[in-house]
Amino acid sequence: MTKPTMQKRNWLSSVVCVALIVLLLLLKTGYEDAGAGRIASEERVPARIVATDDSTIKDTGLVRSGEQSCSVLLLAGQHKGETHRAGNMLNGFLEQDKIYRAGEIALVLVSQDGGTVDSVSMIDHYRISGEIWLMLAFFALLILFAGWTGLRAVLSFILSVVSIWKILVPLCLNGANPLLVGSLVTAGLTIMIIALVFGFSRITLAACIGAISGLAVTAVLGVVCTNAFHIHGAVMSFSESLLYSGYAHLNLTQIFMASIFIGSSGAMMDLSVDIAAAVNEVVHKRPDLSRFEAMMSGMRIGRAAMGTMTTTLLLAYSGSYIALLMVFMAQGTPLINVFNYKYVASEVIHTIVGSFGLVTVAPLTAAASGLLLVKPGKPQTELSTQE
Repeated sequence: MTKPTMQKRNWLSSVVCVALIVLLLLLKTGYEDAGAGRIASEERVPARIVATDDSTIKDTGLVRSGEQSCSVLLLAGQHKGETHRAGNMLNGFLEQDKIYRAGEIALVLVSQDGGTVDSVSMIDHYRISGEIWLMLAFFALLILFAGWTGLRAVLSFILSVVSIWKILVPLCLNGANPLLVGSLVTAGLTIMIIALVFGFSRITLAACIGAISGLAVTAVLGVVCTNAFHIHGAVMSFSESLLYSGYAHLNLTQIFMASIFIGSSGAMMDLSVDIAAAVNEVVHKRPDLSRFEAMMSGMRIGRAAMGTMTTTLLLAYSGSYIALLMVFMAQGTPLINVFNYKYVASEVIHTIVGSFGLVTVAPLTAAASGLLLVKPGKPQTELSTQE
């Protein structure tokens, strides 16, 4: 296959990806009007803190309670430029309470009655602008460093976000089986994202075979281990809030099972792409290699990568539980108790089951790459697509 042909396939996959993104953005989830009656009389806008009054706040050790009174200047919306008093209730929860200072920008809720402002409530510090600039800076650096490959990586990032928000989340809310929906969405993203790297080619097919096989192993083991360890889906953050929001019919445990292979899918894609690209390069440089020799090259590459990949999963999942681990150590909790807690056991499942999938990905990708990329008796001209 010539380089122009590979570039044509890359452009084709990019066009397909852009089309999917546009279609998903236009797709109605059915939840656009959720809370419409309430939102009609409310407006969420950024506001600048002009002054604050902390006189009614009571400090009891680490806990703060009472109400902070803020004078805010509305920066957008129907009442832009107006100054109003806004209340900031403190409930004694450090993870939820906010304290504002003059000059800061906050997101406020403006309740209206007949076109006039009825009340203004503080929601949180305004972070949208910073998040947008941070993301744009990341995209710019990615494109600057990797060129067209970086642009395709940006497309894969956007496609993943839109797919989760427009397909996975609403279907799960509607009561669809999270395992089935998660499997289909993850498999579809795997195919599309790898195609953005290699185009629609035999390299893509080899990498997809390895990655999806690993996902299948992870999904099966996730179901088995979740049931065997008696883990309830309520271990997920905000899961009970979901039930109390009118979705008591949802199966949280199945959602937790789906989160196991969804969370490890990125590492599996990474490993499969690395092995397929490496085998492709080896075959291109040594067209006289047999399929078995190409497979063994892929195996050796996989062995080298798996050592760091499993650690990647461990650090990714355990990073959010540093505070909990510190509590265990500070209180002298016995390790037998630590590993028996359902929160810790759930992370063990995430890490170990995901690692099982990674171990599966390596040999299967190597085998598929050797079979698909080597044509006995013919010189190999499949070029690497890394730009």
